[in-house]
Amino acid sequence: MRAVLISEFKARCIQMLKEVQRSRTPLTVTLRGRPMVTIQPCAEAEHRPQLGTLRGSVEIRGDIVHGAWDDDWEEP
Repeated sequence: MRAVLISEFKARCIQMLKEVQRSRTPLTVTLRGRPMVTIQPCAEAEHRPQLGTLRGSVEIRGDIVHGAWDDDWEEP
């Protein structure tokens, strides 16, 4: 496990987070020589496509432009 000073982490945060993700190696951030936080890579999530996920799961009934509430609607 690698340890870095908080000042170094602040300066290169995104780069270090990407390195943790790529190498799958935890990183400890220290403040005045004491461990402050340990950053670990997340477990790999199963990749599921997002587009089309709800296709066929929603049924629209009636007119979605003029619903039942139109009778009570007052126009200016």
